[in-house]
Amino acid sequence: MSVLVVVECDNGEVKKSSLEVASYGSQVAQMLGTTATAVAVGVATEANLAQLGEQGISKVLYDAEPRLKDFVNGAYTKLIAAAADKEQAQVIVLANSNIGASVGSRLSVRLKASLATNVVELPKANGSSFTVKRGAFSGKAFADVVLSGDRKIIAVKKNSIEALHEAGKTATVEAFSASLTDADFADAPKQVVMQDQAGGILLPEADKVVSGGRGMKGPENWHLIEDLAKALGAATACSKPVSDVDWRPHHEHVGQTGITVSPNLYSACGISGAIQHLAGVNSSKVIVVINKDPEAPFFKAADYGIVGDVFDVLPKLTQAVKELG
Repeated sequence: MSVLVVVECDNGEVKKSSLEVASYGSQVAQMLGTTATAVAVGVATEANLAQLGEQGISKVLYDAEPRLKDFVNGAYTKLIAAAADKEQAQVIVLANSNIGASVGSRLSVRLKASLATNVVELPKANGSSFTVKRGAFSGKAFADVVLSGDRKIIAVKKNSIEALHEAGKTATVEAFSASLTDADFADAPKQVVMQDQAGGILLPEADKVVSGGRGMKGPENWHLIEDLAKALGAATACSKPVSDVDWRPHHEHVGQTGITVSPNLYSACGISGAIQHLAGVNSSKVIVVINKDPEAPFFKAADYGIVGDVFDVLPKLTQAVKELG
């Protein structure tokens, strides 16, 4: 039983979430007594792909087709399926990301594979079946799901597993062609617009995020969010009510109907913490909540909380961060 790991790449680098997925896949392979092969989607340098050896990957398949730079559902699905067939993979592991959600269901049909999404733990093998634990109800509950059949697809939730780092180990990078045609790119986007923040960091990939809600009282006060973000080297985000009233652009909206983030630090300023917002941030490693209402629901999800007015707390917090250097 071989394992294929899907690694997402952007601007020549492997995404952080894919380092976690690679580590997950290599541990599944070790459990099964086999090796893990990766297939890269997007554009990456050979040197960065080779570093996946540190996460336990033995070989990386890379199709250098330039049109794979941007996500195209049909082309990505065909590429991954072709790699799975080449490697005779019976387990395919990918990130529970926008790309993973899009191609996962297609792959399930194409490969006649069972599929589990939002998985938070390594599987438990029971004969030819796997039992995996997945998050449900925006992380409020967990369910055990049994994957059966000859092929299984596992979409791993961000920040649910620590990325391995075995320094000095490298993977072999092998040129691979999925024989993609123009028809495979028929659903390609006409234009891709990327919004950079925090020195070129895209919000979904940001290591730190400072987010504001209606408690900021208006766009004229948003400099307080931006000042703290600049001091921390963080990206800025907002709640849905803020983007709904056009205080901030929609691409900064974090939540169930917006962007999902999984930073090491998520700072929520003046956000009450509706379940729809929590669904977009509950993979964060550390959540800090600043709110003057001690009964705000967000405090239940917080690792650290400050009960206070954001207009008093934020300037002092920003100054303290600057003094720490």
